[in-house]
Amino acid sequence: MGEMVSYPSNGGMSEGYLAVPAGNRTGPAVIVIQEWWGLVPHITAVADRFAEAGFVALAPDLYHGISTTEPDHAGKLIMGLAMDQAARDIAGAADYLVKRPEVAGKVGCVGFCAGGSLALWSATLSEQIVATAGFYPVLPWERMKPEWSDYAGKAAIIHCSEEDGTSAAEGVQTARGAIQAAGGDCVLYDYPGSSHAFFNDDRPEVYDQQASASAWARTLELFRTRLG
Repeated sequence: MGEMVSYPSNGGMSEGYLAVPAGNRTGPAVIVIQEWWGLVPHITAVADRFAEAGFVALAPDLYHGISTTEPDHAGKLIMGLAMDQAARDIAGAADYLVKRPEVAGKVGCVGFCAGGSLALWSATLSEQIVATAGFYPVLPWERMKPEWSDYAGKAAIIHCSEEDGTSAAEGVQTARGAIQAAGGDCVLYDYPGSSHAFFNDDRPEVYDQQASASAWARTLELFRTRLG
């Protein structure tokens, strides 16, 4: 359904996977942030699902052409990710989307695992991004140093797995407290018995169909309500 595209990123160029609704229908925009594996088929499939739901979806390639299926390699990739470059890629994706002829409405951002933290961070990087959804975020906020005050008037939801400590996890509570203190909305959802990465249907050892369906429906509701 989608295709790889190039877009400007703070004086440079970045790439990502773009999926648009059938018939080039217009709709709000969603940025889809990868897990630590990179821009793998699961992430492009999620972008396709958003397009099927009526959104214009762009998944930035934050590793710039590199992906992996090996946990050790993935760990090295995410630890080596330059946060300033990731910030430019994400903010550039938002600027690119609002200029697309298919986009009618505002921009949201969703991410998974490490991408969950990056997605929550994204609303502090771009005024275009007004709603975010973080699935089991894991990166420490110190790596990003988010300006949470930029969440004023924006909204976030965080999907929390039991394996990661549920919504009681310190990082989740830090994000919620900071977003709410800034004047934003933040709702936490727990999924009892769930493993980290429960949304990834390419990983049957952790995939949870019921939790995944609930989280997907809640994410669509957020974006449909907030993005217009």
